[in-house]
Formats: sequence, structure tokens, C-alpha cells
Amino acid sequence: MTVDALYIVRRNELGSDLRDLDRVVLTAAATTDYCVAMEAGTEGTIVGIWRDGEAYEVEFAQPSGALATVEARDLRLVKRAAP
Repeated sequence: MTVDALYIVRRNELGSDLRDLDRVVLTAAATTDYCVAMEAGTEGTIVGIWRDGEAYEVEFAQPSGALATVEARDLRLVKRAAP
């Protein structure tokens, strides 16, 4: 099985409609892994999926490379990643 096929299988088994590399916006404030507060309305990119879509690892452009684990209920899709 190729990496592409494995990615498609993993993506289709998730319990949420959000996927790796989707652009999302915070609907509630969040704190990054380095304790930087991110305000609601901040956009980021999903780079990891936890507990079958219950939470997501989101990378933000500012501050550079900021990561936060965010619950699904605190995210809204902005743009779907290209297949």
C-alpha cells in the first residue's frame, strides 16, 4: 500500500469532517503548547488528528510555528485541503 493510499484510508475512517491540512478558524480562544494565547478568529492549519476527530493539532502562522491542541467544537472549517 502506498503512502497516498494509506492517507486516503485514514482520512475516510475519521469520525469528523475536518481533515489533515484543512484551514480552520478558532471559534473560541485557545492556548498554544508554549502558553501563547490565541484569540477566537485566528486561522490555522490542521497538522494532526487526535481521538478520531475529537481534537486537532493546529499550526498557526503567528507566532511562527505555534501549535495548539484544539477540541473539534472550537474549530470551524475555512477551506478544505486539496485532495
